[in-house]
Amino acid sequence: MKLNLGCGGDRRDGWLNVDAWPGCAPDLVHDLEALPWPWADDTADEILMSHVLEHLGRDPAVYVGIVKEVHRVLRPGGLWTVTVPHPRHDFFLWDPTHVRPVTPEGLAMFDQRRNLEDRRRGAANSPLGLMHGVDFRIEAMTHDLDAAWQARLRAGTTTMAEVQAAARSQFNVIEQTTVRLRAMKPPRGA
Repeated sequence: MKLNLGCGGDRRDGWLNVDAWPGCAPDLVHDLEALPWPWADDTADEILMSHVLEHLGRDPAVYVGIVKEVHRVLRPGGLWTVTVPHPRHDFFLWDPTHVRPVTPEGLAMFDQRRNLEDRRRGAANSPLGLMHGVDFRIEAMTHDLDAAWQARLRAGTTTMAEVQAAARSQFNVIEQTTVRLRAMKPPRGA
């Protein structure tokens, strides 16, 4: 099973398209903040949340509950793909329904291997993976540049090093980020 959660108008063939708003004609109407979700443990091969996670979990306990549900529903080794607007882009800032920035660094806090390394180094990061019994590994991450920065790069008026430096301190450099995470958990009964 492949779940397209918060599908909106992005309905995909071969996926169970789920949204809280019936107006987008999802296969299933479900509020993703209503926990637990209606799927059994280890039943999804893949979960897609494209421009969804930043709308969910204004309360940190609900946000963590959503991450725990993703982990519960994914089979061992299942893939979770998250696409979100960059928190320093106007697309994130102007939507009043965005309740939190979602970053690769924040998602990496649910990686138990990283939690243990942070603990060993004495880092003050919250070991969310260990605290909540979930474990995700980031497999890939991409940043899509804002159209103006894409044009500058194509025209040769800026370099990738300059883009990367600007992205650390300026607004409207990175438009959106996509993170692919793998559910690390033993098979049932192992």
